[in-house]
Amino acid sequence: MNGILRWLGGWLARYLSRRHHIHGTAPGTSIEQLRRHIKPGDVLLVEGDTRISQAIKYLTQSTWSHAALYVGEYLQVGGNTSHHCFIEADTVDGVRSIGFEEYQGMHLRICRPLHLNDKDLQHLIHYAISRIGHHYDLRNVVDLARYLIPTPPVPQRFRRRMLALGSGDPSQAICSSLIAQSFQSIRYPILPLIEQKQGSDMNCPECIQEILHVRHHSLFVPRDFDVSPFFQVIKPSASQDFDFHGITWHQED
Repeated sequence: MNGILRWLGGWLARYLSRRHHIHGTAPGTSIEQLRRHIKPGDVLLVEGDTRISQAIKYLTQSTWSHAALYVGEYLQVGGNTSHHCFIEADTVDGVRSIGFEEYQGMHLRICRPLHLNDKDLQHLIHYAISRIGHHYDLRNVVDLARYLIPTPPVPQRFRRRMLALGSGDPSQAICSSLIAQSFQSIRYPILPLIEQKQGSDMNCPECIQEILHVRHHSLFVPRDFDVSPFFQVIKPSASQDFDFHGITWHQED
């Protein structure tokens, strides 16, 4: 039975990960622009073009359906620097390293964590690299099957939990869960749960104290890095020498 479920899960994963034409919300980002702006530790958000991407964008009410961590020259294979410089979690291949060419022509955005020192950056990257090879359990066919409907009729309050693939096993990973775990390994906030309590200072009875609680890594989605106050948003296609006066507009007769 396990063999049949694994085969069926593999078929579903390949089907859902198959690319097909989707009208994007913005023009694709050139790889040259991406190379010019991205730095190690940055989170790359991707507007995907797979079947599972449609469901993720609907469930999160967001442009972004995928996320990857840029590690740059930190990733080495056989003692040599690999041309692979991103760590991502793929439904079929699991946690893997890939290069810039995988994102050619896609709409992209960079989210940069603020004020990381070198020690924290190295720990973050090494943690993500150590996860390479972890796989999603393809026997869990039910988790995959719910993405067969691009716009599933799910109440909004349940949508985030519907994305928590494989949350019961640390060796199972999806893209935003993997990156959330990596940042949580250095206690870096993304979108923590905030509890407000009365302050303990007797001289200030009206003072409010904010206590941050870590959100479970399986409940993070790609857009959380976009809206987080602890990440700087960078649009690779935005040129510093842009001048709107130079735009040639179509003139109606």
